Amino acid sequence: MQTINRFLYGPSAEERVRAWQGKIRGEQRSLDREMRQLDMATKKAQTTVKQLAKKGDVKSARIMAKEVVRSHKQMDRLSVSKARLGSINNQLQQQLSMLKVTGALQKSTEIMKLSNSLMKLPQISATMREMSMEMTKAGIMEEMLEDTLAMEDDEELEDEADAEVDKVLFDLTEGKLGQAGAVKEDLPDQVEDEETERAMEQYRQQLNGILSG
Repeated sequence: MQTINRFLYGPSAEERVRAWQGKIRGEQRSLDREMRQLDMATKKAQTTVKQLAKKGDVKSARIMAKEVVRSHKQMDRLSVSKARLGSINNQLQQQLSMLKVTGALQKSTEIMKLSNSLMKLPQISATMREMSMEMTKAGIMEEMLEDTLAMEDDEELEDEADAEVDKVLFDLTEGKLGQAGAVKEDLPDQVEDEETERAMEQYRQQLNGILSG
């Protein structure tokens, strides 16, 4: 009988919620993998900053320090997004509890707000849009206007303040560059090192690949 009902009327409310929870867990695992990759690439970039600073290549060290700042911001963004996914999952679990009492799914402004914020993250925007449409049909969410769904730009990842870059340089070079003020005059002239240049370009490409994902 249950199979016949599913064929005639589609999945039950409980089955739909369980399916959404499964998608959320999958997206959380994907974000975990991306954060691990980003963490590894960031550590390599930090090592490159130290090497470049030691050689006196201040310009290149600053370029890599900017990439480190960008990766830190993206790590924060991914971490917050994973937590928001967890909050939606908890809200859906509450929906299952209420379903047993009322026999129907309830409208949730909290799920709507969290889903809207998560649509702004490129990595999971497609999944969240799909789930939001399904939840709207199920009566959990109201239909959102197009301007509400608009993707936010990534200016905050592109326009890092000099102060943040200086802080990274200061921390990674033990005060030789960055926050302490002007670059010390006793630093040697820029030294060309083919191996370091290759490593620097590799880490920049790796970071940019993750950050633009």
